[in-house]
Amino acid sequence: MVMACRVINKRRHVGLQQLSSFAETGRTFLGPVKSSKFIIDEERHDSVLVSSTMRLLENLDLSSAVGQLLSEAVQAQNNAYGTGTSTLLFLAGAWSRAAEQCLHLGVPVSSVVSVMSEGLNSCIEAVSSLQIPVLNASDHADDAQTFPGLHSHSVTFCPFLPIPADTGLVQKENDLGDASPSVTISSLPGRPVKSADLLRTQSKEEADENTSHTPQTLSNSLRADTRCRKSVLIHSRHFNRVGENQWTSKPDGFLEHQRVATPRTHKCKDVAELEAGLSHGDGSSMKLVDAAAQLQCLKAGVQRGRRAAPGTFDISGVFTCCLPGLPETWSCVCAGYVTVVSVSSAALIEELQSQPLRVTLIEGDLTENYRHLGFNGAAKVRTELEGVAAHQARSEVLWTDQVLQVLDKFNVKLVLVRGSVSEPLIEKCIRSKRLVIGSVNGGAMQALAEASRAVRVAYITQVTEDCVGSGVRVAFWRRVPAGVDRVSSMAVVLQTEGMDLVTAVLTGPVSAQMQTKEDRFWTCARRLHCALKEQKVFLGGGAVEFLCLSHLQSLVGQPVNKGNQASSGGLPYTSSWLASSLALHRPTVLKCLARGWHQYLSTLLCNTAHSSSEFEASAFIQHHLQSATDSGSPASYILNEYSKLNSGIFNSGISNKVEQIPRVYDVVTPKTEAWRRALDLVLLVLQTDSEIITGLGHTQLTSQQAEGFLLL
Repeated sequence: MVMACRVINKRRHVGLQQLSSFAETGRTFLGPVKSSKFIIDEERHDSVLVSSTMRLLENLDLSSAVGQLLSEAVQAQNNAYGTGTSTLLFLAGAWSRAAEQCLHLGVPVSSVVSVMSEGLNSCIEAVSSLQIPVLNASDHADDAQTFPGLHSHSVTFCPFLPIPADTGLVQKENDLGDASPSVTISSLPGRPVKSADLLRTQSKEEADENTSHTPQTLSNSLRADTRCRKSVLIHSRHFNRVGENQWTSKPDGFLEHQRVATPRTHKCKDVAELEAGLSHGDGSSMKLVDAAAQLQCLKAGVQRGRRAAPGTFDISGVFTCCLPGLPETWSCVCAGYVTVVSVSSAALIEELQSQPLRVTLIEGDLTENYRHLGFNGAAKVRTELEGVAAHQARSEVLWTDQVLQVLDKFNVKLVLVRGSVSEPLIEKCIRSKRLVIGSVNGGAMQALAEASRAVRVAYITQVTEDCVGSGVRVAFWRRVPAGVDRVSSMAVVLQTEGMDLVTAVLTGPVSAQMQTKEDRFWTCARRLHCALKEQKVFLGGGAVEFLCLSHLQSLVGQPVNKGNQASSGGLPYTSSWLASSLALHRPTVLKCLARGWHQYLSTLLCNTAHSSSEFEASAFIQHHLQSATDSGSPASYILNEYSKLNSGIFNSGISNKVEQIPRVYDVVTPKTEAWRRALDLVLLVLQTDSEIITGLGHTQLTSQQAEGFLLL
């Protein structure tokens, strides 16, 4: 695909400019309100609708070296965590512009690398005070319902990212049906699942009780809640801890004692509140994730004869099946593995359903000419025949007959294939009352093999009695009523005793939106999985980014202490030149790094329609920065603002109903890793550009050639 790029000055750092240009294309994907993009191919004159960073980069021309590095960084983030790719892309562009500005101001590359790395490490250390522990849901859960369903009309709001109620995030949610291992959890009318309240407001008695605690008790409880096991170093210039007392460094080297307000402690009380905070406005997808987690725990508890552990969510046993052309209200979660088969198999499925079938699992393609990767054929040997087409046809017929003989010998009624299947073979198997299903997920194949005691083979000729499994049942996922347009395929459910698979069936009338629906589901699922695994989350909605911005601004005014330089992540003072260079350029680099956070917050506010322009967003941010600085502790200021969601300028234009304003949460490790990957990518491109421009040796350039270059 061809992408519109800004004009690049070839006499400057081309890599940083390219990185900034690539990142600019994903600006609208930042935040809960995402604007889709059409990518047009000028050669083929077709277009692709994308709504996420991954799909955007998949359809752009990334043939350049910088494009390849950016693509690999985003893919690594997506493969590891499934979220944070938009943050990575945006910060890579913002910090590439920051590095380019530092070079324009005459800052050496070594100083840019050292101070930027030091600044980010300090920010990651500072935001640990905004980690919220996820309480174990087993303390409040009952046997009937471990994962309470999401509340209707869930909205994602937060203090630092207020979203007006008319932005379309208020979505009507359907009640979930009964949750049992043998039935489907669907959005059709049925007995509703009892839902837990998304937001439990703090009563006046609880507020009075909290304010009556001693400063030492609150300080200790906060450190226990955030699980921050790092020692508090009062002599560190990065010291910015939340508590009653705080020490700050004065220019003369002495420590000054300041008294700051003690913040209120926050806790994520139950899974329902956690899901609402992690949905980021996508309540429909998180509702399906909640149903999958609920059904997974229920099935595990029934099979083990006890209540399942509620604090886990195993996404390896969750699959998705997209069915375009059906009403969106049909989206649901059901037990077993759901896959798509041809409508021509409907009569056979009607006859075989609810019967325990003997099954064979084929790892690869089930075609006559398929050879696995380890097959070594005759080298440089080619057979020439007069009737090649006729010979191939006879060979296909003989191979098909051989497959049917094997299936008949071992009484196999169901064949599951990882790859593609020969069409003539499918037709002959249907006539012989055997069902063949291709394109089965590898994880589902493994689960079916373990549950049915089947052995996966590469070729049908390898099947023996010991390789055949038993006990697999196939049934229709759902029958299509007469009023709905018929489609060329339908879905079936594969189940067997002892198989803990859950499938989210995603439906929609528009085929172009199915990929987006699937991506949104997996994003919510990965967020919940990571939060339950780490048992902690960040206060979201821009809170951690705001603290990073405030923290970097405070670092700009602090003097460099030689004793703390090595411990803070910076380069050791091996020479007086390096020491003077870092001391001279450190404020400039930190300001440029902080400008990246400022751009991040401004874009969030503009994308959510809270600010009509970047100027208005900047004024909004500056107001709270000044308030946070005046408070003496930015982290305390943020925590206290989160305690009063229904008041103040933070929620201007938002509904006054507190129950409609659940807190927003972010997963901890994916967010910080996205920051690190973004900065690592920028610094890699920066240093590579510098070597290309200046060379490893001392290259002599004429005055005309040197014009526009920044010699370092």
